[in-house]
Amino acid sequence: MCRLLGLIGSAATPAEPWLIATDRSLLAQSNADPEHLQDDGWGIGWYHGRRRARVEKGLHGAFRPEERPRFTEAARRASGPVVVGHLRHASNPMNLPRGRLVGLENSQPFHDEGVLFAHNGSILFPRETRPLLGAYESRLKGVNDSEVLFWLLFKHLETLGDPLAAYSRTVADLVRVWEERGRPSGGPFTGLNVLFTRGPNELWAFCLWNGEHGSGLIDHTRPYYQMTYIADAKVALVGSEPFDSHRPGWRSLSNGTYLSAQASHGLVAVTTGAIPDLAGVGPGS
Repeated sequence: MCRLLGLIGSAATPAEPWLIATDRSLLAQSNADPEHLQDDGWGIGWYHGRRRARVEKGLHGAFRPEERPRFTEAARRASGPVVVGHLRHASNPMNLPRGRLVGLENSQPFHDEGVLFAHNGSILFPRETRPLLGAYESRLKGVNDSEVLFWLLFKHLETLGDPLAAYSRTVADLVRVWEERGRPSGGPFTGLNVLFTRGPNELWAFCLWNGEHGSGLIDHTRPYYQMTYIADAKVALVGSEPFDSHRPGWRSLSNGTYLSAQASHGLVAVTTGAIPDLAGVGPGS
């Protein structure tokens, strides 16, 4: 179970406050709960130019003395128009030895061809899902189930062109794999919270989970997987929970919803809605 941060604004919009400075920054979330440390890797991705993504990653928790200087330096360099941050608390649906779970190839965000992707949650049948990747299976570098999810979404985006339709198709594939195994308890996934972008003019957030998973690491009034965002005409910020405790205006992304933020001519337009075609999973299932 991981933590996410996404920002979209102008090219001069700094991500540093939300990554390291505020009282509920991504760095603060990394060790907010000693029983659920975000200790299995970190990553920050942002753009140079129209589609060139730069990603900095670490092996362990951003709070650790050996990682914090690099995390802090990356946070200081990261700025809009789009920034994606991730803290990793590794899931292990394949029951691998812990030594295999941690590695830069398993840290997020994942990226390819200008795409940035970060995931919070776990798909429960990554081995059985891999054949659905087709030619994209050869691009897998690690053993993170989130990387399987990344390439499945990437594959559908290449075919459909629309991130919302591609996400819905991805969910349908995961449900089909689960059903083919006889619908075992636990469902096809714990959470499919995703931040996704194809370049510096857009940011997508998808919020979807199954079951009960407790509360947020810092804000205990919120369900663990319920995402949140704040936005005005110049910038939008979305993440796993509010990044400060005093700024008004944080809104929730509830189970089964998405956010689309589009930047143009220095302005950011945000729309939200229900993710289509979720029969049998997520809300009300």
